[in-house]
This record gives sequence, structure tokens and C-alpha cells, in this order.
Amino acid sequence: MYPLGMDYSRESGMVLIPTRFVWPYGGRVVYISGSFTGWTQWPMTPVEGCPTVFQTICSLPPGYHQYKFVVDGEWRHDEHQPFISSNIGTVNTILLTRDSDYRPPILSPQVPPSGPGSSMDVDNEAFQRVVRLSDGTSTESVTMISDADLEISRHRITVFMSTHTAYELLPESGKVIALDVDLPVKQAFHILHEQGISMAPLWDFSKGKFVGVLSALDFILIMRELGSHGSNLTEEELETHTIAAWKVAKSYLNSQVNGLRSAVSRQLVQAGPDDSLKEVALKILQNGVATVPILHSSSAGGSNPHLLHLASLSGILKCICRFFKHSPSSLPVLQFPLFAIPVGTWVPKIGEPNRRPLAMLRPNASLSSALNLLIQAQVSSIPIVDDNDSLLDVYSRSDITTLAKDKIYTHINLEETTIHQALQYRDDPFSTYGYTNQRCHMCLRSDPLHKVLERLSQPGVRRLVIIEAGSKRVEGIITLSDIFRFLLGS
Repeated sequence: MYPLGMDYSRESGMVLIPTRFVWPYGGRVVYISGSFTGWTQWPMTPVEGCPTVFQTICSLPPGYHQYKFVVDGEWRHDEHQPFISSNIGTVNTILLTRDSDYRPPILSPQVPPSGPGSSMDVDNEAFQRVVRLSDGTSTESVTMISDADLEISRHRITVFMSTHTAYELLPESGKVIALDVDLPVKQAFHILHEQGISMAPLWDFSKGKFVGVLSALDFILIMRELGSHGSNLTEEELETHTIAAWKVAKSYLNSQVNGLRSAVSRQLVQAGPDDSLKEVALKILQNGVATVPILHSSSAGGSNPHLLHLASLSGILKCICRFFKHSPSSLPVLQFPLFAIPVGTWVPKIGEPNRRPLAMLRPNASLSSALNLLIQAQVSSIPIVDDNDSLLDVYSRSDITTLAKDKIYTHINLEETTIHQALQYRDDPFSTYGYTNQRCHMCLRSDPLHKVLERLSQPGVRRLVIIEAGSKRVEGIITLSDIFRFLLGS
């Protein structure tokens, strides 16, 4: 793209530098306008898979340039890029040199005005705040979050969570599904799939209490057991095998793996309506569960408990976002971009030591490898990427329940079935069980934390895959658990 009326290619010896401009803050129609376009408006296009992110690539000559965005007819500038005040208002700035490529920085402190009446010049301080890209690597010129800002934010969030109770998580209306332990396993997983849920509390009628949960992880373990040559569980037995019997078998299998002499059953992790939000969050984090049943009993002995709600980190985060919505400045950490905060799991950079690798798979990998990775890496989802590590999809634990549809699990081989095929089972648009076409929830490393929290607080969103704008190359992943461990300092 060249500026209107300014053909740089005709200038003798002119070297043009392809430069990408990104507007990651949403809108319906977005244009860029700058000194390199003669201040005419050039259209920007949405990034595939990220409809709120717009980009364009301009071929610019070396030198200093100014630009602004037009979003839905309104002139805007990016506050997370270097900017100055001029006689045409506030504009962003960028400096390009011949010896290396330059792009707008992700975040930089505000550049002071260069003087009254100035529109094209910029002082040396602005030049010093440009992000330089050399040898294909980037260095983000940004002040990392300070210990003081982090401590203030954590303290205020902890106070809020300690003084508000689980009762505030209860919706005005809704349904909570529980399963009887005498229900056949096969029927139970059909229910999970039909209801679009990944877990359900278990009720033992003989004991008169809730005794555990059945989750997608149970189905993964059953699928692996069915696929094992030495399995004691057959497909025929699955028709009559009860949840209670499976839980006993699971305890035995776990005891063999852990080298225990006797099977140890795991106690139900639960909370009461008067427990604080902090207590509920810590129970979820410390026990590695996705939800905690909120139970209430009117009797002193706790008999005949009522299941009020299934508390999740998403619901707690929604309460936090709602409470601090009108006073975001009280939490300094919310204004920082993801890359400036020690949170999430990131793809290790070359030469970077001691960083946990990010689990990713290709679509032609076997379903067996995906299930093994979900268990061994103790993750709830795996980004599915192409040969360039660009995001194609995400395979999650909860996706395993789709194999209950039409008894798919009875006629597939885990080693021969690819992840691509498994995703097709999940995304069948003609399914009577419902179809969700938005499974890849994404964000950018430049997104401020408050935007990330808003997305994660939405129903059904448990994680965000961090991608590079344009290429969709996976840079990391951030989960609800990551957020709460960071906010609580645990």
C-alpha cells in the first residue's frame, strides 16, 4: 500500500519497509490515516479468527511517521503506542530506519508534546521510545509491573474475595444436574453430552448425601481402559457398569499407579453458601477441580443437603469484574498488557531456560496421544496447530463426551483416529445435541489484563490462546487457574 498521491517507488534509491499496523480494540469499520497516506483513510481488515483485531500492511520509507485510526467514524489513537499532541490532535508515532525493520511498540509511556504548533516534528525522547526489531526478534519497550502496583492490586482483590460469599454466585434461576451413583456409566455420559456439561455431582441415595463428581476426565480414563489390551472393562459391561462401580475401579487403578496397597477414594470437595469467594477459589485451585458444589443443609448434622449451585472460577471472576468495573484505576494491574505480567504458559523462546513447554499437537496426531497428553501434562486443553504453529483449533477434556453420541466410542480406535477426525465428531453442525462454532477463544499478548479478564468471565470460556496477530501463531495460553494463582499470589 502506498499513500495517495505519493508514489514512493518513483523516488530514486528509495527503500520501502513493509510495516504492519494493528488496531486490537474492536469496531465495525476501521481505517488508518497518516502522514504516509496524505491523511486520507485507508481500510484495515479483520484478522481471521479475531474479529475484534484489525490490521493492514503499509510499505513505508525510512523516517518518522504519524498516524491515527478511524473507528466507526470516530478519530482514535492507540494509547498503548507512542503518541504526541499536535495541531491535529493526538497522533501515534513510528520511526523506521534503513538498517532494520521497525514496528509500532505494544506499549510505551506517553510521549510529551513536542511544543506548541508542532505537528510533524518529535523530540529526541519520542525517538528513544521506539521499539526496534532486529534479526527477527522484538524487544518490547515497556515497564514491567512494579511490586507496589502488584501488591496493591492483590490486596484489594483479596479483601473483596474475603468479604463476599459464595451466596453471591447463585443465579436468580437455573438448573443444576446431579447423577445417581447407580446410573450406568454409558447413560451418564450421554446425559453430560446432551446437557452440554463436562461434569455433574454424584448422589448416593443409600447414604443420603453427595459423594463425588463424574467428569470428562472419567470418560477419558474409561476410553483409555477400553483401548487397553489388558482391560478388565469391556464395551458390553459399560452398558450396565454403574458410576459407583467405576469409581471403585478408578480408585484401584490409581492405587496401582501410585504404588498404594489399598484403594483410596477421594473425598468430595464442596463449599457452603456462607464460605467466602476466596475460600471457594482456593478449594478449586488446591484440589485441581473445575467446579465446587455449593451445598446447604438446614439440619445440624448436614443430612439431606440441597445442591444450590456449581461454583467455578469463571463465576468468581465475573463477580470481581462487576465489582471493579467502575473503578478500574483501583487495580493498577488491570492496565498492563499480558506480556508485562508473569501469568500464563508461554512458548519458550530460543535460549530461554527453565520454562515449562506449552503442549501443542498437529491435527494428524492420534486421539490417543491427545488423551495421554491431557492426563500426563495435567492440562485441560491442547492447542491444535499447523506446521507453522498457527492455531487451527483447541481440543479440550470436555470434547471427549461427544464420543458418547451415537456410540461413537464403540467403533473407533484411539490410535488410528486423528485429532482432526475427533474434532469433526465434535463440530457436527447437524447434531441434535447442539453445536458450538466458537471454540477457539483467543487474545493478543498486547491485550490489557482487564480485557482478558472480561473474556474469561464469559460463560463457557475457560482459557484464552495467546496468538500473534495476522499469522495466528500460538505464543501461549492463559487459563482461569493462571489468573487466580496470579491474583492471589499462590
